[in-house]
Amino acid sequence: MSWVDIFANYLFALRSIAVTLMVLMLIFAVDDVFVDLYYWSRRAWRAIFVYRKRAVFDEKNLLKIKEKPLAIMVPAWQEVGVVAKMAEFTAAELDYENYQIFVGTYPNDQATQDDVDAVCERFPNIHKVVCARPGPTSKADCLNNVIASILRFEEKTKVKFAGFIMHDAEDVVSAMELRLFNHLLENKDLIQLPVYPFSRGPFHFTAGHYLDEFSEMHGKDMIVRESFVGQVPSAGVGTCFSRRAIIKLSEEGDGLPFDIQSLTEDYDIGFRMKTWGMEEIFVQFSVTDKKYARYAEKSKSRSDRAGNVVCVREYFPETLSTSVRQKSRWIVGIVFQGIQVHKWSSDWKLNYFLWRDRKGVIAHFLSFLATLIVIQVAIIWVIEQLSPDGYRFMSIFMEGKWTTLLIQINFYFFVNRVIQRMIFVRRYYGIIQALVSPLRLAWGNLINFLANWRAIKQVLAQGGNPRRVAWDKTEHEYPTVSERTRGHSLGSILIAKYKVTEQQITLALEKRLADEKLGQSLLRLKILDMDTLGEALAEQANSKYERIEPFSISDEIINLVSKKIALKYRLLPLREENGQLILTGENRLSPVALASIARQLDRKIEYQLCQLGACTVGIRFHYLGDVESNPTDKIKRKVASGSIPDNIQQTLLDEYYNSQILFGDALQQAGFIEPAVFNQIIMEFDYSSNQRLGDYLVEHGLVSEQVLQEVIELQKSRQQSIDSLISHYATTQGEK
Repeated sequence: MSWVDIFANYLFALRSIAVTLMVLMLIFAVDDVFVDLYYWSRRAWRAIFVYRKRAVFDEKNLLKIKEKPLAIMVPAWQEVGVVAKMAEFTAAELDYENYQIFVGTYPNDQATQDDVDAVCERFPNIHKVVCARPGPTSKADCLNNVIASILRFEEKTKVKFAGFIMHDAEDVVSAMELRLFNHLLENKDLIQLPVYPFSRGPFHFTAGHYLDEFSEMHGKDMIVRESFVGQVPSAGVGTCFSRRAIIKLSEEGDGLPFDIQSLTEDYDIGFRMKTWGMEEIFVQFSVTDKKYARYAEKSKSRSDRAGNVVCVREYFPETLSTSVRQKSRWIVGIVFQGIQVHKWSSDWKLNYFLWRDRKGVIAHFLSFLATLIVIQVAIIWVIEQLSPDGYRFMSIFMEGKWTTLLIQINFYFFVNRVIQRMIFVRRYYGIIQALVSPLRLAWGNLINFLANWRAIKQVLAQGGNPRRVAWDKTEHEYPTVSERTRGHSLGSILIAKYKVTEQQITLALEKRLADEKLGQSLLRLKILDMDTLGEALAEQANSKYERIEPFSISDEIINLVSKKIALKYRLLPLREENGQLILTGENRLSPVALASIARQLDRKIEYQLCQLGACTVGIRFHYLGDVESNPTDKIKRKVASGSIPDNIQQTLLDEYYNSQILFGDALQQAGFIEPAVFNQIIMEFDYSSNQRLGDYLVEHGLVSEQVLQEVIELQKSRQQSIDSLISHYATTQGEK
């Protein structure tokens, strides 16, 4: 048999394969066209009959809704350096304050634990959770440990979280994310935000194929799915579960909300909730003010509306191997584990989308084979063009009208597929990315084919049981933000500056009263002066220090900050300077609190520390109407009468300041409530009401009446009046 005969037979076999592929691809194409038609007809209907009759609901409406307590869950296995950046970014970006972040770490990952500990020093709303088992376990197992920790935190604070939010350590959140969840939790049990990968440039094909797929999936397919069947699979990030959902999942899982053997617990959980009749929603909410979409793409050709949606952004793998690893995990979880766990139901609509989820394992192979056939046909054509006198083979596609018709229909469907993708890529990423997206199709087909092949091999290696496949974590990357700084103890700072000795620190600790901090003990024992302590505390807080005269602040400046803000954050406004409002207080404020204050005041602020007690008496004088808290007139009268010398005025005033303490600080210093717990409590307490904080704590079972009275007595015993200080000075001088 000559090579011509061999090649002719090869082409005949290739033609049979090609026709079979075209028939199968036509079936899949019709499936996709149905989704296209549903989406565009629904969009047109809503534009004509719904949106015209409905008032615009934008972020201004979200800002009016009272903040519910929300918990963010972050699993962290080998995430050194990533958690700190996420915490800083989240604190600065989120237009929300009433949230806590719980980071799940592992006992055999000390580096990540140390990193999270450093973050917790700076952010009182971040809590480290150490999982019971060494890592890496599945993400679901880590989340189960985190949820158990959240429920224990609820017992301490008597606060019930309204929403439980899933995020990864590398996620970049939208400013309005929590406010959107806060609004939707009234009626929804699962809320999913779109996910848009960060662009690395149009010709980064591996990372770019993710943005192509997510643009169409979260711009169109998920919308159709929610509308058509009312079921939304979680993306694993940017997902908020209602409290009702978490409790139900825990009950059904015998205390374990997530299936620990699932590689895609997010996908699994949406189906379980659907069977219980819970409400699920995939939400695309656009902000009108671009300051709330600072990390959206910057292309001028993108859609103003679709390009400013509240979404989750993150970097996806850039190399072929990491992309294949990640996608094979998705395929094992969604397709193979999904088939094993989620059988076909009696709801044909749900079955249709189950089919769409699972058809990829076939479609990816078909697309790859089709690409290979096109390449071979192209090579044959090029060879024929370069060899005009060479042998001519009949085209494998030209015989038969049905073959020609199949080619034409599939070509039209392929063009439609390319155009559809370009439309949705252009909306968020702009025209350049849209024009390049067709070029990334072949590379995406290769990645999906290799991921399919790897997933199949993994399942076969486990004897055909997909639930035995291990969690294969991909590396995470995070956008650059300011570097974190690890705090130093007050004692170490003072010793390094040669202000005190180790023996003096030891003495101050031994002589410290039950409700005193180290600095207050050093002052009371006259080991330090007020300004030296203030400067050391400011260095510890990475802030500035300034001695203030709290009673001389003008009413005009005081009125710039409401009583509610002043009491909640224990601060005073000092002055306006270079377009900023300078605020002061005695305690370090977290970046979350500072960002919230700036948003509430709607202006730039700078926060610095003042001498201990000065802010406390200033708040009482200016905001609580306690005129007796101002001792300056009494001191001046005593000086004028000759009862005390002029040079003792400041010493008396500093001793008076140092003895003053607010109830909340006394409660924490006495050890009745942990600082992190108190931080959550004050989120719920209404400082604008006439109710006292102590009464609120007793009413909600956070402290007993006995503890309340003990703290009040401690507060009274610590606080000295200026009369008693003057009397003590006179007695001391008389004894001399």
